[in-house]
Parts: sequence; structure tokens; C-alpha cells
Amino acid sequence: MAAPTDPERAVHEDNPVHQDNPVHEDEVDRIVAAWRRERPDLDVEPLTVFSRVTRLARHLDLARRASFARHDLEPWEFDVLSALRRDGEPYQLSPGALLTQTLVTSGTMTNRIDRLAHRGLVRREPSPADRRGVLVRLTAEGRARVDAAMSDLLDVETSLLAGLAPAGRAQLADLLRDVVAPFDAE
Repeated sequence: MAAPTDPERAVHEDNPVHQDNPVHEDEVDRIVAAWRRERPDLDVEPLTVFSRVTRLARHLDLARRASFARHDLEPWEFDVLSALRRDGEPYQLSPGALLTQTLVTSGTMTNRIDRLAHRGLVRREPSPADRRGVLVRLTAEGRARVDAAMSDLLDVETSLLAGLAPAGRAQLADLLRDVVAPFDAE
């Protein structure tokens, strides 16, 4: 077999992942090949992972936004409502617990709770454990909306993974967990 003359093809032939699979070159392969050509002194291997993660995140964000929009929800609304729904009966959390789960500031959370309450998706109730405290409770409308949005989201995300066999999905999930876990531990 003759040596490849195309440097982009050489990247694939030197990569064991591509030796058993047909070449499915993507934009990241072209970017990496160009950097390898222009800056052979740099190890651009991290780009093969993180550029794909970034591109996937963009596609996923667009798909999620469209899915939530079908249920008249913004992504942040889904985040708050789903945190309440996941907590189980009676579907209520303190604003502090919502902060922890959604990673926003207290001012942002107050604004979000106000807006969700105005829409009738949550309501504030006094905390039985603390006279000064408040609990945020999911309303029936909020529960119906987040349940429908979650079902739609799972359909969308399942279709995005359609090209992977179940074993590949599990492997990808495990690998991503290994990368993300140190950030979650901070």
C-alpha cells in the first residue's frame, strides 16, 4: 500500500480508532490536520476531544432550547422546575437548595423564583421549620410542564445518540464522567 499523500488521511491511518472504521472525517479532523501541518511542534491532541465536546455542546444547546420552547419554557426555567420535580413529593425545596442544584447566585435565584411564580409554575410557601424561611413548591401546572418537557428532551437526546450502539453510549458516558468528576468535586 502506498504511503498516504494527504496529511488529513494520514491522521486517520495513524489513529487506531479509525483503522477498523470507515473514515468519517469531521470538521475537527480538518482543524487538527491543519494545526499539525502549520505547527508540528505542538501536541494538538486535546483538540480532538475538546473541540468535539464544544461542537456537541452547541448542537445540544440548540436542540434543548427547541425542545423546551415547545413547552413554553426557557432552559433556566426547566432547570429550576426539574430540580423541584426530581426532589419528589411534595416537590418543594428551599431557595438555598435550588441555588446548590442550579449553580446560580441568590439574586439570580430570587429573580427566577419571582418569574416562575408570576407564571404560576411555582409558589412560595412559609417553611414549617423556620418562621423566616420560605419553600418553593412546584404547582400542578409546573409539574405538567416539566414532565412534558422532560419526555420531549429525552426523545431529542436519544435521537442525538442514535449513531452509537448501547455499549458505545455507556463507554462515552463513563469517559465523560472521568473528565467531569474532578470539576464536580471542587
